[in-house]
Amino acid sequence: MARAAVQRRLSWRLGEVAELIDETPRVRSVVLGVAGWPGHRAGQHVDVRLTADDGYQAQRSYSIASAPDTPERLALTVERLDDGEVSPYLVGELRVGDTLELRGPIGGYFVWDVGMGGPLLLIAGGSGICPLMAMLRHRAARGSAVPTRLLYSSRSLEDVIYRDELHRLMATGKGLEVFHTLTRVQPPEWPGYRRRIDQDMLAEVTWPPDLHPLVFVCGPTPLVESVATALVQLGHEPGRIKTERFGPTGG
Repeated sequence: MARAAVQRRLSWRLGEVAELIDETPRVRSVVLGVAGWPGHRAGQHVDVRLTADDGYQAQRSYSIASAPDTPERLALTVERLDDGEVSPYLVGELRVGDTLELRGPIGGYFVWDVGMGGPLLLIAGGSGICPLMAMLRHRAARGSAVPTRLLYSSRSLEDVIYRDELHRLMATGKGLEVFHTLTRVQPPEWPGYRRRIDQDMLAEVTWPPDLHPLVFVCGPTPLVESVATALVQLGHEPGRIKTERFGPTGG
């Protein structure tokens, strides 16, 4: 039975585009309806495969941004890379009613559900927010009040993915705090941080290590490595720090 379930997850299936949401000038969420979707956990990802008319295929992995609690809507949030093979199509050319080949869900290490408790510390850079957003949406769908802090690094305010939704989630008053840092351009009178995430910033935002928070870090490799190192130096347990990184993959 377990082997059959794995084979189903690793088989290609079709998802039909139900909605397209422009999150920023370079980022789009693709909402899919997937018949027979087996369900996923917050933090997992899928493979997406495109096939050209001449038979050429390109494949990329994308984190699932939707909560497991809404299985009828599978959301992938994609940042356009100008030299990419896949992301320019997904962000610029895909239309409602089109279909995509998907394989998954994949991954069992970088996952969280409300039963795992907290405190929960989420740290993201750029589109690394996507799997963490699945966790926040899952938390909200379950009405959880697990103490949660998100530290999110973006280049500018217009590059903040899910900006309005993050504000709404924090406004519910159920124990979510969101901290932003803008590394390149800040609007006048910007109240947040104005630099890359560093140890001093982490010391201000994180809970004391003796509270044993669960930590999830996702973003570009340099950010993930520096954050993980700084957290350990601050006294956090390495075994409670989970990381997922991405780099230039061609999009």
